[in-house]
Amino acid sequence: MAPALWGFFIATPVQWAKVAGGDREDTMESEDNVVRELIGEISGLMKRFPEALERRAAQLQAGGKDAELAGKLAKGADAMRDSGNLYLSWARHYAALSEGSSDAADQEDEADFGT
Repeated sequence: MAPALWGFFIATPVQWAKVAGGDREDTMESEDNVVRELIGEISGLMKRFPEALERRAAQLQAGGKDAELAGKLAKGADAMRDSGNLYLSWARHYAALSEGSSDAADQEDEADFGT
């Protein structure tokens, strides 16, 4: 029984990581997947939010209500679309860095929110 106890104390860092909750590479890969999923969710929300503002502006105009507010909402939709592109570009850049890539997102991953 004593040799088994001593073996516990001389475990390698990789063995300790497995004992402590799993393989570190699996954990890092899992976090990469979480980051990619979050970027996908953010991208979808950043696309839908300006669209929702534009629909609301159209409802206000169609109902003959506050034309000034409708104009502000339409301009706000454009501003949110533009800033969404900027923030998503940075999010993709940092996600790529977190995965060990020195490059930002690929061209095919570029956001297009209708600008």
